[in-house]
Amino acid sequence: MIIPTAEPFYFPGKQGQPACLLIHGFTGAPKEMRWMGEYLNHEHGFHSLGVRLAGHATHPEDMVRSHHTDWMASVEDGYHLLRDALPVGHRDGVSLSKGGVSDRIYLVGLSMGGVLSLLMSTKLDVAGVVAMSTPYRFPYNYPLWMVRLISMFVRFRPKSGEDWFDQAAYAEHVSYPENPVRSGAEFYSLVTKMQAALPNLSVPVLLVHSKNDASVSPESMEHIFAALGTSDKTKLYITGAGHVVTRDAAKEQVFEAAANFIHRIESTS
Repeated sequence: MIIPTAEPFYFPGKQGQPACLLIHGFTGAPKEMRWMGEYLNHEHGFHSLGVRLAGHATHPEDMVRSHHTDWMASVEDGYHLLRDALPVGHRDGVSLSKGGVSDRIYLVGLSMGGVLSLLMSTKLDVAGVVAMSTPYRFPYNYPLWMVRLISMFVRFRPKSGEDWFDQAAYAEHVSYPENPVRSGAEFYSLVTKMQAALPNLSVPVLLVHSKNDASVSPESMEHIFAALGTSDKTKLYITGAGHVVTRDAAKEQVFEAAANFIHRIESTS
């Protein structure tokens, strides 16, 4: 059962407008991206679909059983729901209508969602990427085999301290209370694939990171920026927000920057 308020969402936009596929982070939920989806839809008329990555927003045991390829498949499923014919009815709590909504799709991801957005943009025909609070490396300096070995004996690790500025938003935040160690190994694999894919990335990219992010070093943005193969790449540092920039106090600045980026790309296409 999906955690209440953490369901996927779809906001249909205006005819002829692009679509945004919004992707949440590690142990998180679509709720992380819902305010951003509402803004892009209500203020700019974009179609907005917030996907739920496999194993998320239900129970931590579900995440333990999922693989990084399942998370990639979740993004691919969301992409095809927007790009190709959508079945009439409901899927994962999202109401769908017949017919693809747009052939111009932007991947918009937070943290691990940013990793997925950058990686999957080299596998899917997308118009651009917005990657926020995105890690360039796995946070622990252990080889992958060691992380997998540890996961056989330690199932969960406690999360580090939170870095929220908006305490009211933090009180309503939905994520698993602990990090599944086995899932950490899958995250490690995903980040490694992203690193290898960055030089092949050819679409426009907007990178956003808070200087107050205590979970992922702001230096990650510099490493990603330097490795990107595209010449159309932009960095935006913000302050007054922690890691979850889509829910924290500086969210409006992030939303506006993403919308302006999409409008710029659309005006030249």
